[in-house]
Amino acid sequence: MSDTTAHPHERKVYYPGQQAVQSARISGMDAYRALCAQAEADYTGFWARLARENLQWQQPFTQVLDDSQAPFFKWFDDGKLNVSYNCLDVHVQAGKGEKTAIVFEADDGTVTRVSYAELLDRVSRFANALKSLGVKKGDRVVIYMPMSVEGVVAMQACARIGATHSVVFGGFSAQSLRDRIQDAGAVLVITADEQRRGGKSLPLKAIVDEALSLGGCDSIRHVVVYRRTGGNVAFTASRDLWMHELSAAQSADCPPEWVESEHPLFLLYTSGSTGKPKGVQHSSAGYLLWAKLTMLWTFDIRPDDLFWCTADIGWVTGHSYITYGPLACGATEVVFEGVPTFPDAGRFWKMIQDHKVTIFYTAPTAIRSLIKAAETNAAVHPRNYRLESLRILGTVGEPINPAAWEWYFEHIGGGRCPVVDTWWQTETGGHMITPLPGATPMVPGSCTLPLPGIIAEVVDETGHDVPWGTGGILVIKKPWPSMIRNIYGDPERFKKSYYPEELGGFYLAGDGAIRDANDGYFTITGRIDDVLNVSGHRMGTMEIESALVSHPLVAEAAVVGRPDDITGEAICAFVVLKRTRPEGDEAKAIANELRQHVGLEIGPIAKPKDIRFGDNLPKTRSGKIMRRLLRSLAKGEAVTQDTSTLENPAILDQLGKAH
Repeated sequence: MSDTTAHPHERKVYYPGQQAVQSARISGMDAYRALCAQAEADYTGFWARLARENLQWQQPFTQVLDDSQAPFFKWFDDGKLNVSYNCLDVHVQAGKGEKTAIVFEADDGTVTRVSYAELLDRVSRFANALKSLGVKKGDRVVIYMPMSVEGVVAMQACARIGATHSVVFGGFSAQSLRDRIQDAGAVLVITADEQRRGGKSLPLKAIVDEALSLGGCDSIRHVVVYRRTGGNVAFTASRDLWMHELSAAQSADCPPEWVESEHPLFLLYTSGSTGKPKGVQHSSAGYLLWAKLTMLWTFDIRPDDLFWCTADIGWVTGHSYITYGPLACGATEVVFEGVPTFPDAGRFWKMIQDHKVTIFYTAPTAIRSLIKAAETNAAVHPRNYRLESLRILGTVGEPINPAAWEWYFEHIGGGRCPVVDTWWQTETGGHMITPLPGATPMVPGSCTLPLPGIIAEVVDETGHDVPWGTGGILVIKKPWPSMIRNIYGDPERFKKSYYPEELGGFYLAGDGAIRDANDGYFTITGRIDDVLNVSGHRMGTMEIESALVSHPLVAEAAVVGRPDDITGEAICAFVVLKRTRPEGDEAKAIANELRQHVGLEIGPIAKPKDIRFGDNLPKTRSGKIMRRLLRSLAKGEAVTQDTSTLENPAILDQLGKAH
């Protein structure tokens, strides 16, 4: 990495080093601009060329984009392919079967290597096992598994037979799991006896049993269980089956099911501003094309790279940059079961050193917590580890604050590795706005410029462009291959959520943004709806409020976010009880009880950090909760708004105390 310069208004700019530029797939800004110009000159031709060059088709497509039913766009509609074939068979047939596909490191540090030929064998056997249980093309399968090779195998096996998977993050509660099984109408759940995290065994199968006992899951015929820990779990005869026993009895030959380009590869549930999670539906061809292209462009992936994305397969990042993107490129990747702080907070740096990781992709929350750990314990500071194998760093899930960016760049990348700060969403399928490691000058805190073919802009409430330097709403102006196809079973909600009429056909990202007045770089300013970003995970305020109100003590609740040094945003809940307002130790005890309750209803990630009790909530005369006021209280700011409409001004003091 070479020079650093500062803009007149003190923005630091970091330029990619000569080495990064020379060898990159997209080398220098001229090459980036040339690709953007190609997309502009012939949009469908640009995507058609990329789809033909990067995917293996069983039946080539003749139609590129069908926008006749907009916003229900179709890409490469008359083509047929198989996602698993493109990720596995293609490489084995090219003579690369012996190449390592996955380097798996377990929680306890045990390392297992799986080659492409072995992975194909395991996927094929398990795909045949699913078929033997009557799972067929178009069926939905819920996966509730730990980070493991088996998790990737389960997803790839579904793709191989044309079953649509829906992975549910292993930290979600029985209730959340039940809701997703029910909404998807799943026929089968794949899970594990337990998962290992931070030296502890945590239940998975027991949570599946609880989810199924809550009712509404009559579509489920079988539960397949991966034996991870050997922990003692209840088994229901005829319904529950062991994954290893099923697979062992099957042939390793499983011809792929050739599916239409638009066939749903997966559903992934994400929090919306209403309480009900949205089943984001993704296609097969368009999604895979972009997962592969962004590996090639954003990470400049090469045959000798060791790529490590630290996300969980339960989130979209784990889909695109663990299960599908790296394998579609024939890359070698690390899959990690554990947590960054076990056995100590040097775990990530030790793994980069031991495995010689070249590309490292993690969340700003992880970086901020590891900065804090390094500052308080010199033994786990990254300077104690050899990190010179690294050539590219990436961040995902939320905007990275400039101070964390600088630390990451200096201490992890040694001042030589470009940092790709990637903006994208569950709905977009892959990166949308990001620096390119061999081209884009980087500005800490900015995701910089859209990828070629992605037409992003900042607009006002009516869909008109706002001048650079002015904040507004982030939109994508043209459809792109990996975009969300629908909210499963709810096309009306899809249109309303992502293509509201007032924006005139643009995709609404739900994020606010601003473009730099000089270079047009994008900076994300946060959600525009009632969705919080906690540690890179979207949490709907409504969902948390509903969970709180379901507790017998709670009369009313309002949830807002406040800035947090580690998690980016922290959940702050304002609660009115059905009894007198508690104080002191009693307030603490009830607050803890409510946290546990939210953890059981949604999952531990949704537990509010602050809980504040009041006799009532501040409301306007029409009865709307004054959320802006609550946000000020949560931040500890002086309330400057007009509060004359408040019936009871004393509640401001009450709600100012956190428990």
